Amino acid sequence: MATLNIKNLPDSLYKKLQARAKRERRSLAQEVTHLLCRAVETSKPLSILDLKGLGKEQWQGVDAASHVTEERNAWD
Repeated sequence: MATLNIKNLPDSLYKKLQARAKRERRSLAQEVTHLLCRAVETSKPLSILDLKGLGKEQWQGVDAASHVTEERNAWD
């Protein structure tokens, strides 16, 4: 297993990581590993159509990516 050394980590960040690890009942190394794993995991892209009760019906049949592109181009 690899080892990661971090230079010049701000003391305030270190203390926040320590506090978070304590809250989560993990060692500091376990908490940092957990956070890094979450940060680099590939998540499923969110879709406007997955919204619950927030205007979902208005987006039925609309390609969200095309809509956003059109909106952005309207400001050029």
